[in-house]
Amino acid sequence: MRSVFPPSHCLGLLAAFAATQPALAATSVELGQVLITDEEQNDLSAASERLHEVPGASNLVDMQRAGQGRVASNQDVLAYQPGVFAQSAGNDGIKLSIRGSGINRAPGAHGSGVYTMFDGLPLTGPGGTPYELFEPLWLSRAEVLRGANGFDQGALALGGAINYVTHTGYDAAPLQVRYEVGSRGYQRRHISSGQVLGNLDYYVALTDSEYDGYQAHSSGSAKGIAANVGYRFNPNLETRFYLRYRETENELAGRLTKDQIKHHPRAANPAYLARDDSRPQPGSTWVGNKTTFYLDDDTRLEAGLVYHDYPMDLREGPMRLKVAYTDVSGTLNYFRRDTLFGHESKTTIGWRTTKHLPNSGASQFARNGDVFGARTRDFTYQGSDTVVHAGNDLELVPNLWLTTGLAMIYTRRESDVTYPAEGGKVSMHDWDFAPRLGLRYDIRPDLQVYGNLSRSVEPPHPWSLIWSAPSTGGKQIQPIEMQNQTATTLELGARGDSAFGHWDLAWYYSQVRHELLAVEVVPNFTSEFNASATVHQGVEAGLDSTLWERAGTGKLSVRQAYTFSDFHYRDDDKFGDNRLPGIPMHYYQAELRYDWPSGFYAGVNTQMASKVQVDYANSYHADAYALLGARLGWNSPKQDWQTWLDLRNLTNKRYAATVTPTYNDAGQDNARSTPGEGFGVYAGVSYSFR
Repeated sequence: MRSVFPPSHCLGLLAAFAATQPALAATSVELGQVLITDEEQNDLSAASERLHEVPGASNLVDMQRAGQGRVASNQDVLAYQPGVFAQSAGNDGIKLSIRGSGINRAPGAHGSGVYTMFDGLPLTGPGGTPYELFEPLWLSRAEVLRGANGFDQGALALGGAINYVTHTGYDAAPLQVRYEVGSRGYQRRHISSGQVLGNLDYYVALTDSEYDGYQAHSSGSAKGIAANVGYRFNPNLETRFYLRYRETENELAGRLTKDQIKHHPRAANPAYLARDDSRPQPGSTWVGNKTTFYLDDDTRLEAGLVYHDYPMDLREGPMRLKVAYTDVSGTLNYFRRDTLFGHESKTTIGWRTTKHLPNSGASQFARNGDVFGARTRDFTYQGSDTVVHAGNDLELVPNLWLTTGLAMIYTRRESDVTYPAEGGKVSMHDWDFAPRLGLRYDIRPDLQVYGNLSRSVEPPHPWSLIWSAPSTGGKQIQPIEMQNQTATTLELGARGDSAFGHWDLAWYYSQVRHELLAVEVVPNFTSEFNASATVHQGVEAGLDSTLWERAGTGKLSVRQAYTFSDFHYRDDDKFGDNRLPGIPMHYYQAELRYDWPSGFYAGVNTQMASKVQVDYANSYHADAYALLGARLGWNSPKQDWQTWLDLRNLTNKRYAATVTPTYNDAGQDNARSTPGEGFGVYAGVSYSFR
């Protein structure tokens, strides 16, 4: 039987939390073990207060805490976050899913279902979210707004929004160097500088990395630069320019069968090895500007502009695909705080648009390893997303806030096979809307309950119109049309501080229409297309507790994150109420840690996941697993030196880290999973000159 958490059960859990006694400690959230400067503390506190005002679930990741161990990928950034599933495939690419978003995606593909930003400016475009510009050591924090809670950022996707915030001169050291080293040839080098010089501040960082990989034929490397410069012309006007550039190169080991993961997890997929598959990313550039006008004490206007160029050279399968992607984005947001009918009111009006430039497209060539043959096809990717949104928070009575909002989205998708001439073309234009209604009530300063009802919209990608088209006689026929994926979601939750720590709990239920999943487009041909009706529901719970503390002796604490995910068809003609594959139903992470006053710390951690279905017929699954790890280190009381030792997978457990679903394996053990890394030892040292 399927485990389902009805609203009444979740409300009972919330009531149990509400009944606990008030927190013994301060009501503010402890955001990290070490705060570098007062300015950083203020930034983190301000971010925490903003998220607290959203009537829905969110996460705030302090990179100072995440940096007290190996930080190799976005998986390490998003660890211990309830409601977030983030697992690496052994390189920069991860499988990221929030509330079932992007469940159909492979970890090396462009991400779907989560709107992603750098410093409040768009990264996600019509083609999805590329991963090569994610360098975690450039970040000061990450803000996750799950589900409809990214509405004020113009995020209408099922999974919500993530905003990755870069260091600036206000929270960076004048000089910082960091070095990480570990198992299987892993090395990461980082140097950065940031300062405030009167009305100007700057931050610049250089980072490079290399690794041999856990599987055979999975080595990789990356190098890049991030920089930003801000200037305050006067108290009413400030601007900041941003730059990110990064190159990555990855050998591809491919996915393995369940039997291979059990007996030969470090092997490469034989087909990938024979073809020498790889994915060079010759250099991605993201340049942006954000300018803020403070019209008065209660009103401000933010304007943003982004240029994003991210070419790819995909040497996967029997073909080589050279892809050109260039996006341009614009944003305009108006914020105002005033009084409406005698009640405090906060209003946000925004516009954002992201558009592929005309050069976006691809050329396909035959290949044999590194020997490239004749051109077989040319095609273009064209698309744009434009969102206009307006929202308001109104205090109805003291501590009770009503949130209302409405967004309109215009999407355009076009794919044109320009060579050979008979390739065909498809063009789609669509308007859609997304309303939102929410309530939040601060019962006490340390206890809040909330709820919201919303609609999400996610259009297909332009490239999926091409690659979802069936083929005849070895040639793909005309691209096909798809519909926007939409969902109506109810969310209820609570958060607060109590005697057992800082906690948050959320329940959601989404009815999804036209979900973009693997579908049998024509007999014996499956690809991404609009599925029949599905349901996404789940529970997300987090708890940070201080178990014991004594002045001058130390502190014992534990942090925990649990995500329950029940995603299934709703009376599908072929699969009935089968579970959607790709994500574990139960996912749990925890760390038990002891901190000494001298700056030393030591901890043990675990990660547990239930079995994962690998196909929509539910005919086969990847096994459940439990991992153990340990970490110890030292943070200098002067906040200059930091060193750590990070031990991963102490029992050398063999398990599937990610699953890329297929349509129907008919009970066969086919290659659908990437193995998680075995036992690994990683060490690092960092020095900040202040």
